[in-house]
Amino acid sequence: MDIYDEIVRLRRLGQKCALATIVQKRGSIPSFESAKLLVREDGSMMGTVGGGCVEAEVWNAAREVIDTEKPKNLSFSLGQDAAYDEGLICGGQLNIFVEPVVPQPQAFIFGGGHVSKSLSKVASMAGFATVIVDNREAFANPQRFPEAEATYAEEYEEVFPKLNITSSDYIIIVTRGHRDDMRVLRWAVTTPARYVAMIGSKRKTISVVHELEKEGISRDAFEHVFAPMGLEIGAESPEEIAVSVVAEMIAVRRAPVSDWRSVSKSIFASERLKALLK
Repeated sequence: MDIYDEIVRLRRLGQKCALATIVQKRGSIPSFESAKLLVREDGSMMGTVGGGCVEAEVWNAAREVIDTEKPKNLSFSLGQDAAYDEGLICGGQLNIFVEPVVPQPQAFIFGGGHVSKSLSKVASMAGFATVIVDNREAFANPQRFPEAEATYAEEYEEVFPKLNITSSDYIIIVTRGHRDDMRVLRWAVTTPARYVAMIGSKRKTISVVHELEKEGISRDAFEHVFAPMGLEIGAESPEEIAVSVVAEMIAVRRAPVSDWRSVSKSIFASERLKALLK
């Protein structure tokens, strides 16, 4: 397996990694231009950019790139003293570009109604792989959602164990009723999903959260829940609601991982929810 095959494999598993490439060299270096090193989330490596202390620094930078999802440029000057200390017979310079490789974000849409149909289409166009879950076969099937990566027509609790939710994923709850929404939210807040959103009014949000708190779920568990979901653009039709929700998902997706929750106070889930629950 080469590095590119491994990148494809990791992305399919929903795992992040970082790819370091020698993009420029001057003089003698212990490798070659375009040499690559792949660093996985668990710290394991594949390939090499020459070994020694240079590779150790690249590894450290790659771990940071995986965490932040932001690329880094590194420059090294292998003067005679540095080369001797590292055991490298060289004296050149090299530039290394370290880039994040993240899985395609998946949008797990619970509920197969009119809003979900529009959500799946808009999310797919925006680069999200959609998965539809509904406990009614007539509402979760490939004919109704031709653009979806997968559809599940089973009880929600039966589907949960089948879904590999990662920190790159999005969960949108738009089932047919209050109780079903609560069934999904109860599970969703235990996942590492980057974004969890639920349709409904402020009153419904308060009611659902209070019910789950009575079951012993901490209010802190709802910190990353966007409810009511979507940017506040006055959306009314299923298509408009889909646009507002996917816009919110994009805002979360494009914000730096370190502070994505502060994208904007108007869409900051915990601030909105805290205000509602006071």
